[in-house]
Order: sequence, then C-alpha cells, then structure tokens
Amino acid sequence: MALAEDKVREALKEVIDPELYVNIVDLGLVYVVDVGDEKGDGRHDVNVEMTLTSPMCPAGPQLVAGTKAAAESLDEVDSCEVKVVMEPAWSPELMTDEARDHLGIY
Repeated sequence: MALAEDKVREALKEVIDPELYVNIVDLGLVYVVDVGDEKGDGRHDVNVEMTLTSPMCPAGPQLVAGTKAAAESLDEVDSCEVKVVMEPAWSPELMTDEARDHLGIY
C-alpha cells in the first residue's frame, strides 16, 4: 500500500521544539512532505521541506535531525531528505489552533 503524506506528518508530530514544547507540525514548520514513488521493496524516499521559527534558531540542527529520524522510523520509509527553507518566512499564523492555545497566542 502506498505511503500517505498524512502518515508521515503524524510521525513528524513526535518532533518537539525544545524551546516551545510544541511539535513541529502544529507549529507550522513543515511546509512540504513529498512521498516518492514506491520502490521494488515497497518502501519510499521522502523529501521534507521545513522552516525554523527564525534563521538563527539554536534548535535548528536538532529539529532537522529529529525530522529525518521520525520519518525514517516508519517501516515504509527508506530514506528522508530534509531541506530547510526560509521562504516563506514562518509566522504564528501557520500554527494550529491547538499550538496557539498552548502558547497563549490568540
């Protein structure tokens, strides 16, 4: 069965921003989850485009490594490449309502 983007996004919710204590999906940091075609072994390569809350985010390397590890923890994922992009710039409007509530942003 083909791997769905939603399943990868669910796995990425395990990656928690260490400063804000909210997962990267609900923070709106994950822009693109591209699931490649199924290979002969039934697995997929995944490409993720994500951003950081700021270009100088000290947790950046940790979040990128966590994103790669979370995606690759899925049985259907062979490898995950994570690309950090700064356009469009992240803003609080990208967060889910739950994340805004957690952080007290209304």
